[in-house]
Amino acid sequence: MANESDTPLDPGSGDLDQLLIFANTETRRQFIKQIAGTTVAITVGLNFVSASAVATASPAAALPTIAGNDTVKANFKLNGKDYTLDVDPRTTLLDALRERLHLTGSKKGCDHGQCGACTVLVNGRRVNSCLTLAVMHEGDEITTIEGLANGEELHPMQAAFIEHDGFQCGYCTPGQICSAVALVKENHANSDDEIREFMSGNICRCGAYPNILAAIKDVKAKST
Repeated sequence: MANESDTPLDPGSGDLDQLLIFANTETRRQFIKQIAGTTVAITVGLNFVSASAVATASPAAALPTIAGNDTVKANFKLNGKDYTLDVDPRTTLLDALRERLHLTGSKKGCDHGQCGACTVLVNGRRVNSCLTLAVMHEGDEITTIEGLANGEELHPMQAAFIEHDGFQCGYCTPGQICSAVALVKENHANSDDEIREFMSGNICRCGAYPNILAAIKDVKAKST
């Protein structure tokens, strides 16, 4: 018996397995083999060309470059002293304080403005320094935890935190104290609930909230 893949059928026979392709009679199986072989050849060729293009591409073309080594000047008063820094415009105030000026009291906690560990005072107001750029504070007066004490004399809020044991691990304490100092000046320490509400942006994972509350109330009482 003749093999179907080798013997074309009569064009007039009406067999569904027979195809007339470019005026030549071929079987369906022969046609599929030819198409499959052509597809494989094209695919291999394209892959080879793509691989060659990647191999010869320059590193600059393969990886996008971030333009801009330009720096800008940031001028502000920090803890009573004038500073001028050449910084990348994208530098946060927190990174400028910690990395450029080596004032590491302000902590980088969440780096999203949610924990308050980076809180500093800008013109007397509380600011999450991780959410603001250094160049945005041209001419501003900035106070960090390092600038609260008067020489060897602690700020009343610092002394109160020690007296009332308002910290455990101490990581959040600089931000807590800076917020508490501003809180009293803002006159938002008139009740326990008000203090809790206006200190809610500062998280203490150790849970020293009752002692923090006591420290703030003590300073408030002594300031009136």
